[in-house]
Amino acid sequence: CDQDVGNYERFLDENIYTDNYMTTGRVYQSVIENERSLKYKGACVQVVPHIPLEIVGRIERAQKNANAEVTVIEIGGTVGEYENILFLEAARMLKLRDPGRTMFVMVSYLPTPSSIGEMKTKPTQHSVRTLNSSGIQPDIIMARSKEPLDEKRREKLSFFCNVPEDQVISAPDVKSIYDIPINFEKEKLSKIVAKLLNLKFPTKKPKTAIAWAKMVHTIHNAKDEVRIAIVGKYFDTGDFTLTDSYLSVIEAVKYSTYALGKKPVIDWVNAIEFEKNPKSISKLRKYHGVLVPGGFGSRGIEGKIKAIEYVRKNSIPYLGLCYGMQLAVIESARHLAGLKGATSREINPKSKECVIDMMDTQKEKMKKEEYGGSMRLGSYECYLKRGSVADSLYKKNMIVERHRHRFEVSPLFIERLEDAGLIFSGVSPDGTLMEIVELPKKVHPFFVGCQFHPEFQARPLAPHPLFTGFIKASLEYGKKRK
Repeated sequence: CDQDVGNYERFLDENIYTDNYMTTGRVYQSVIENERSLKYKGACVQVVPHIPLEIVGRIERAQKNANAEVTVIEIGGTVGEYENILFLEAARMLKLRDPGRTMFVMVSYLPTPSSIGEMKTKPTQHSVRTLNSSGIQPDIIMARSKEPLDEKRREKLSFFCNVPEDQVISAPDVKSIYDIPINFEKEKLSKIVAKLLNLKFPTKKPKTAIAWAKMVHTIHNAKDEVRIAIVGKYFDTGDFTLTDSYLSVIEAVKYSTYALGKKPVIDWVNAIEFEKNPKSISKLRKYHGVLVPGGFGSRGIEGKIKAIEYVRKNSIPYLGLCYGMQLAVIESARHLAGLKGATSREINPKSKECVIDMMDTQKEKMKKEEYGGSMRLGSYECYLKRGSVADSLYKKNMIVERHRHRFEVSPLFIERLEDAGLIFSGVSPDGTLMEIVELPKKVHPFFVGCQFHPEFQARPLAPHPLFTGFIKASLEYGKKRK
């Protein structure tokens, strides 16, 4: 796949690594490097077949390295686009090479124009013919539509698209994305896939399927609400609100809430609003918990800091992720430690009170202008302080979390921040990086920030302990406020 790694990780409960991430740029780069390294032994290298063969090679390598029985390959975009034609060519080659082990699923939208009131199949018929021109015939059609597919439309798609009727799968709009696997099972999709790939179909229902159905039941039937505000700055896109900017965070909140049998009500609050109208900060009082996610740059920062100050003073549960932790440290430095000019080197490089500073290893990279993929990325160990909130949530001494940052809490200010009441409850193995910050429970019901991104490890059936702790504290706050 290209950009949807997070969705696949969440649904499969598997970490997906670099082998599974494929873009056109990466493919071309590999072919050029291989040609320059004479790996083609002087042969004339052309876009076709060498680019599609490189794609096939990457798919096979991903399958081999994961020891996977089945590989799902997503070819994004729309049939007929120039951008994906080489990926379609690679797919055609795969089918030719392994006809009994390769199948095609085409996702196609069936519109129902309001002025007509009838679901139209012609666009899908046209798309299938266009796909046929690339040498590909779909084995399954996923009929995306507002309403479930009726038998008349299923029959037409089967007849005109050359696909058996039972292999035309209805995929209507649903209230929750987590309904989708259950809907597909009603259409016997797993059996169809097993048949097409010559796989044995299990006789017993997997335990995960039972647990999934239980979660979906909670999604639709939970009554008790927990109201969470996500204070961010990437929501605006013209006249629309783009919540996908924080998709992993939003889903992580949901998983922990569902696991507790409750209903999440999530509002997206633009931090810039608090800068333009400081009095509007009081709107946070109606929430049971407030979360500030990661981000970059200075836009909306003072609004976020105002929000953090408000929830700290009013004992509203708070969870800060990456930048959300750094801003919590800045807020505490300003209002608890007396460092009125406290800021981040990212926001004001000339400040003498940069409680958040660039990591030493990053300073060297910035001097060399090494910007692309050069942050502190990947999984790192973190050791927890006994008796802390973090320790009570994780229930273990050492954790491993995923990171994506250049800045850290400056070692120059740690002692002063601790004297002001902050607890650095998670540190790197060498003790130099502050990974988790919190206020003691006797001071605040839940005030926790982490330098890493716990949302990347949250799963539908395995919620993350930090999010679960945050939601529990939010529910408690909601009860007390009542």
